[in-house]
Amino acid sequence: MSTSLIAMGVAIFLVINLVIGLAALSLLFGTFETLFGKPKLTILRATQSGNFFAFGFKWNSSKEPVKINSIGLRLFNPFGNPTQVEVSKTFDAKTSSFATEVDMGPGFIELLGAQNFDFAVVQVVIQSTKEGIAWQFDMKGPKFRKLVSEASLSVDQFIKQKTLDADKGSKPPIDIPIRSFIADTVPGKGSQLAIPTNPAFAAQFAGTSGAPAAGASGAAPAPAAENFKIAKVWIEPGCIVCNACEDIYKDVFEVLADTCIIRPNAPLDDGLRVQEAAEACPVEVIKFTKAS
Repeated sequence: MSTSLIAMGVAIFLVINLVIGLAALSLLFGTFETLFGKPKLTILRATQSGNFFAFGFKWNSSKEPVKINSIGLRLFNPFGNPTQVEVSKTFDAKTSSFATEVDMGPGFIELLGAQNFDFAVVQVVIQSTKEGIAWQFDMKGPKFRKLVSEASLSVDQFIKQKTLDADKGSKPPIDIPIRSFIADTVPGKGSQLAIPTNPAFAAQFAGTSGAPAAGASGAAPAPAAENFKIAKVWIEPGCIVCNACEDIYKDVFEVLADTCIIRPNAPLDDGLRVQEAAEACPVEVIKFTKAS
């Protein structure tokens, strides 16, 4: 009897410690998320005078894949004049952490010059108008004015320091090469990819790795290419999320909001399809090595 009681006591003790441990771990993760995972707004130095407001915004775009395209400033000034000012502007949508400089218009100067600004509250609202998601940052008037007037980092410096993507509006256009696998049209379906996995063109490829077989040109059919295994496949920087690779081989490629990744435990025994996806990539960022 005493042995059973001891065993029961040990079991209860272990269960209690397990529950306490899980609770502590949950609290630790919650604290980590609060301190390091929350979206962060940084007010930057505007390089253009007057109505321009510069800021940087970091958030977990993998956890919250939205397109941010709006900044709003709201002044609540019950003891001054004007008592309320609200200005907002849209900009090119961003899908990952960014920094930019926006012309807020004359309302921004009116906001900063309000009487009794020291007793006012300023709200900065970062928003995705398409998804209806917004982040709000409240601060007292003196703090906001100090952050604006004493900001030392410009947008370019912040991007370089935080290794963020530059403003897409300032990037040179991507030179996408012309590809022969784009068909002009398919009756009843419009333009489509002329690739072996597209049933509309299956007869033209006749088991080759990518070159059309004899048809309109009258050339002799090319010999069927032998499949091969892949040792490694990866995505280099520069993906434009066109979805071509995922359409060809979705077991290997997964297109996210701002890039493409290789799926975990992706099958690498069909080298011809991986090669086909690499050849279909308009910016040529899919790379692979054959298994020896």
